[in-house]
Amino acid sequence: MNITLKPTETFRGDFSTRNSDAAILRFPFPFPEDVYMYAVNIEPHVPGGPTEAFTAAFDIDEHYIGECHDRALTLIDDPARCQVLPHMMEAEWDTLELLMESLAKDYPTLFTLTKDGDIWRWQNHPLGIDQTFSFGQPETLPYPPFEYITRQVQGDFTIQDHRDNNLYMDGGMVTSQADWSLNFDLGMSFHEWHGPVPVAHELGVFDRALAYLLRLQYGKPVRRLNWTLTVNPRLDTSPENYPLWGPDKATITPENIREKMCLRVELQTLTRLPRSNAILFGIRGYLIRLEELVRVKKYAKRMHRVLRDLHPEIVEYKGMPRYRQMIIDYLAPFDDGEILSSGTQPDQTSL
Repeated sequence: MNITLKPTETFRGDFSTRNSDAAILRFPFPFPEDVYMYAVNIEPHVPGGPTEAFTAAFDIDEHYIGECHDRALTLIDDPARCQVLPHMMEAEWDTLELLMESLAKDYPTLFTLTKDGDIWRWQNHPLGIDQTFSFGQPETLPYPPFEYITRQVQGDFTIQDHRDNNLYMDGGMVTSQADWSLNFDLGMSFHEWHGPVPVAHELGVFDRALAYLLRLQYGKPVRRLNWTLTVNPRLDTSPENYPLWGPDKATITPENIREKMCLRVELQTLTRLPRSNAILFGIRGYLIRLEELVRVKKYAKRMHRVLRDLHPEIVEYKGMPRYRQMIIDYLAPFDDGEILSSGTQPDQTSL
């Protein structure tokens, strides 16, 4: 795939990042129907889907350079955003192999991987990285293997260890999360780290999801979408940095909501790793301002209906009480009541 990368943009400070027309059309819109309720909504992660974001095993888009730079800044301020428990070293190498092989296969103009036995050469052309190392020997890399490769991929990653008929979050690179903390969740079981989510527990969503994931097979990854709202296109909305982004919520007005309010969508992938039998959980985040989203007619109408009729507990959990009505009021003029197609495809090829 050919991707045109933006050279510089920011996800903090002046928030210079913007989505091109192509990025808007490939955005993974999360609402297949006019109403939303929690569901497992897991499907096979195979090439292809409603937009180009679903084509590769791990999606790279025009924001690649800016997002990698933002991750590096976050790690300078808080190295604990990347932690892996000592018993997960085999899973670290699993992750490095999977990501390097996938990126080199899906984006051959951006990444090159060559192997001579255990001697590997990794070339990341956009970031100017050319690294030769010995696979299985962490001292031959400038960082531990999991940190080394996840510094170079968009989105967050956690590693779930499979033991005692459960999954435990025993490692992660988490610098662009939607208000949760790796430092707090590290070592937790599946139900423990999903504890704050309302309604879904009563519906049995997480019981079904865990049972499904414990049976996840190597070579058959799966994916799902999750969503929330974020003020400004800020990647790092962590609890640790709440004093930096929390006050942004009070800045929303009917006049600026179109530019400042963003729909934040996570394309979540789960992949069984071959040596460790752990599961790699990829959380690829996308941000789109409301004024960008409404350029896709179907998205503007459907999001208006979803937010208008959203369950009150989900409204609270998503942090929307302060500005939900302002969003609904902004979107309402775009909704003429037309019957929309099911699915999340944009139903238009240009803007």
